[in-house]
Amino acid sequence: MKPTSWFWHYPPLRKALTIIMLAVFGAFLLLPLVSLLLWAVAERWNYPGLIPQQFGLRWWSWIFTNADIGKAARWSALTAPTVTLVSAAVCLPAAYAFARFDFPLKRVLYVSLLASNAFPKIGLYIVIAAFFFQLNLIGTFWGVVLVQLINTLVYMTWIPAASFAAVPRELEEAARDLGASPLKVFFTVTLPFAMPGIIVAVILTFLGSLDESQATLVVGAPEITTLPILMYTLVSSYPEPVGAVFSVLLALPSVVLLLLARKYLLGGYLAAGFKGG
Repeated sequence: MKPTSWFWHYPPLRKALTIIMLAVFGAFLLLPLVSLLLWAVAERWNYPGLIPQQFGLRWWSWIFTNADIGKAARWSALTAPTVTLVSAAVCLPAAYAFARFDFPLKRVLYVSLLASNAFPKIGLYIVIAAFFFQLNLIGTFWGVVLVQLINTLVYMTWIPAASFAAVPRELEEAARDLGASPLKVFFTVTLPFAMPGIIVAVILTFLGSLDESQATLVVGAPEITTLPILMYTLVSSYPEPVGAVFSVLLALPSVVLLLLARKYLLGGYLAAGFKGG
């Protein structure tokens, strides 16, 4: 039997150590967020002040009346849903095939979805941009959509594949025994059971596309400028509050979607998706 440290047998000390670790973790997680929120409402914040010397919403007004930001917001609002829909149309049938059928090189193909993450992304985007240039896709909406699809393959395939694999086969067989057609079994039994995992994959894909910047910059700029790309320009050219306001606005869709999907995210579907099919 291995000897254990003496403090693990002393409950008050163990509790104090747990509280300290949680406090350190909470500070590491929340302090950057608190600083961001303070910068978003700061009009003057000079060192060594712990909080801004002057609060205001001047930069919020500037953001909402800037024409470039409205144009970038429209591109983001158009790109992210399109990438999500195309990714779902391509990857969900593949996810079902990985979960339910055996075919040659199945494991190799399944793992190869990670290939795009095995290389430095910027190098991969440059190679793709050279290919897109020959196809006249540089600076086009569909060029941006196609290059962003690369980052969605893992989420949109692995998580639904695990969900399809987890559907009880007994229920499907029972439905068939009652006379249901294969199509009806899929839409009334298989799909509803797999839907939580599909919803998680859709949300992650949408958020990934909404926050994507490198691939869009390489393939789409300057014609296609989404909000994350515009943020780089604003952060480097304007005071800190502009970048903070922009970051808060970009985070709002993510926060709303994560809150709506929290029961799925906390229900183990995300972890199940990365166990493989």
